[in-house]
Amino acid sequence: MADTLAAAVAPPAPSTARQILALAAPTALSSILQVVAQIAETWLAARQGTAALAGWSVVLPFSLLMQQMSAGAMGGGVSSATARALGAGRRDEASALVLHAVLIAVLAGGAFALLLALYPRAVLGAIGGAAAAEAAAPYAMWLFGLGAVPVWLANTLASVLRGGGQHALAARVLLLTWGAYPPVAWLLAEPLGMGLPGIGAALGAVFLASTLVMGTAVLRGRAGFRPVLRVRPSGAMFWRILSVGLAASALAGVANLTTILVTARIAPHGPAAVAGYGISARLEFLMIPIAFGVGSALTALVGRAVGAGRWDQALRLAWTGGLMAFLVTGAIGLAVAAAPGAFASFFTADPEVIGLARRALSFTGFAFGGFGLGMALYFASQGAGRMGWPLAAGASRIGVAVGGGWLLGDVLGMGLDGQFLAVALGITAYGLVTAMGVRRGVWAGR
Repeated sequence: MADTLAAAVAPPAPSTARQILALAAPTALSSILQVVAQIAETWLAARQGTAALAGWSVVLPFSLLMQQMSAGAMGGGVSSATARALGAGRRDEASALVLHAVLIAVLAGGAFALLLALYPRAVLGAIGGAAAAEAAAPYAMWLFGLGAVPVWLANTLASVLRGGGQHALAARVLLLTWGAYPPVAWLLAEPLGMGLPGIGAALGAVFLASTLVMGTAVLRGRAGFRPVLRVRPSGAMFWRILSVGLAASALAGVANLTTILVTARIAPHGPAAVAGYGISARLEFLMIPIAFGVGSALTALVGRAVGAGRWDQALRLAWTGGLMAFLVTGAIGLAVAAAPGAFASFFTADPEVIGLARRALSFTGFAFGGFGLGMALYFASQGAGRMGWPLAAGASRIGVAVGGGWLLGDVLGMGLDGQFLAVALGITAYGLVTAMGVRRGVWAGR
């Protein structure tokens, strides 16, 4: 353990850092544009009024869960399985994995569409109340009815490209996708008069186009191999992806369940409180694309190192990338914590909503360095196929955020401030527990 910690705090080897940056840079660029697009989405939702912003806030955890599961969780399973197969020289296996990945994407996207496009009022009403659910339902119908399957397919195919080392190609397509999203959303929401539902329709439309472009690239062999589509589905092949993807998806579900349960606890304080917490929660979800830039590189690099049996190299890569993510997300979090009102005011002019968002951000902003570290090491753990500690980290987070919120807010009488403090402590616990699992005693060939 001591030597692992020493490696963690030692200056990273230049070659290791360069390896990560070479793959991380294109994805980080597309992730930055995704952050800009998501900020624009929040601003555009707020322009539709406080009721619409509350409805958007209730849908937010499900929308981001879909993105996280398809890109970082199950997508990480696809990228990891592809990278391990290529690292071990099993190109035929990598080719056969594509069909299995696409089938998983279609089934998972269909499940999101079935639940949230057909029964939005029942699902969302249980979380945000009847008023927020009524505002959210048409938005959810468009977002998930049109967009769920394309979002899953586009992110899955991007993961195939990343597993083959083609991060730049996947990033270029996603740059165009996220670049097109805000203007299309504005056009549908305001000039064409669709309001909040237009934002959901826009996401579906741009990801449908992204799926077509990404699919063409994969079929033409741009991942470094041509997929084999005429292959009998194999349980072993599905498990290559699902052994990592299911654990990662469960972790993504826990992260979003935390936001859902905290939102449910805040809902009795009214739509303004839900909207204010939604703005503060957006900062956390904005950190995910930033960490994903480094994390997607770690999944591929660690996966290839593990496939070739080079576990020490895998650990060096993981800790170097983790420290890089810690520095970037920590700096952003501290900047927001220093001026939380300015961040909140960008999205809304409602003084009550701004005040609640400011209170939340003054606690959570300080925790995001640990969140970035945990996220990067989570992606590295995907590449290594070692998901036990990240799962434990997710469980610790929900326990601290929800249970601690009850203890601090209700039992000790701190109210909403106690709940916001518990959210920050839960984020910190996630980073620490994930980091505890990235060491030689856990990462070993077997």
